[in-house]
Amino acid sequence: MKKVLIICHHRENRSPGQRFRYEQYIAYLKENGYSFRTSLLLNEKDDKAFYKKGNYPRKAFIYLKTILKRTRDWFTMNRYDIIFIFREASMTGSTFFERRFAKSKAKLIFDFDDAIWLQNVSDANKKFAFLKNASKTSDIIALCDLIFAGNQYLADYSLQFNKNVTIVPTTIDTDVYVSTKKEETDTVCIGWSGSFSTIQHFATAIPALQRIQQQFGNKVSFKIIGDGNYYCNELNVKGEPWVAATEVADLSKIDIGIMPLPDDEWAKGKCGLKGLQYMALGIPTLMSPVGVNSEIIQQGVNGYLPVTEDEWVDTLTRLIEDKEWRKKIGEAGKQTVIDKYSVKVWKPKYLEHFNNLTAK
Repeated sequence: MKKVLIICHHRENRSPGQRFRYEQYIAYLKENGYSFRTSLLLNEKDDKAFYKKGNYPRKAFIYLKTILKRTRDWFTMNRYDIIFIFREASMTGSTFFERRFAKSKAKLIFDFDDAIWLQNVSDANKKFAFLKNASKTSDIIALCDLIFAGNQYLADYSLQFNKNVTIVPTTIDTDVYVSTKKEETDTVCIGWSGSFSTIQHFATAIPALQRIQQQFGNKVSFKIIGDGNYYCNELNVKGEPWVAATEVADLSKIDIGIMPLPDDEWAKGKCGLKGLQYMALGIPTLMSPVGVNSEIIQQGVNGYLPVTEDEWVDTLTRLIEDKEWRKKIGEAGKQTVIDKYSVKVWKPKYLEHFNNLTAK
């Protein structure tokens, strides 16, 4: 049995990045000769406190706890065949622990799904931005034996510092993502799924959605999943919290899924998760043509890549007015996920990467 230590920030089933990049492969790897210990930095209680504004003494205490956890990982690192690092080992700009892990007998895998070499700090902790050092990403990449990059843009960045880079896309478990039966109504629901940190991306689509609302009135509704505290005044819609237990059921209530993004360096690192979630459920999907989105979507075949506000409005209008076209585009999107972005397709490749690394 080969032993793997997972270095991450969050508990299982909490972080979308962790869930859709490696957590859904663990059971399969266990069936094929691997055992795991996950070393997370934030339990549920600490997580809630850390991402709330204020209470800095509590946050300082939480940070000290994370140092103790990583120190234990350092002292036990030689027990493992692979140390799998998701994004970073420490919350600050230090690479102290990654450098220690690199001296162990274990092989190091580094996995990331965003342009994390660019500074990005949560609103609740902006006062601590000076402690971050996004540029440490290149140092971590250079230390590792294998890099899992979520798309070509991330891979190109990684190849500057390490030749052992492979693209592992964000994938969907199509056994889990099975659409629940939707109640038949005359209202078409346009939906977005994300989090409090990405609600700013949804906001870029509001002008187009306002025009759709004015055009269709009660024939359309809007669903915003991810931030229960968000309220969209322009559309008169309150956001809903993301709930793991009802995620698929909540998404299944959407008739048209949208993934608007700004065309900037951070967005280019995105791995298309929201769009892939919609597509896996047979929901016709509109994604901004930024980064990997243009690889996932074939315009007008399995989804749409609108750029201008008029293109967003025109595309939504056609899908709202033509139920059969919504179904056709949705089914084509679903097949794309099954063929190219499903766990079933990728799990033997994922296992092969682990086996090749431990065979060296």
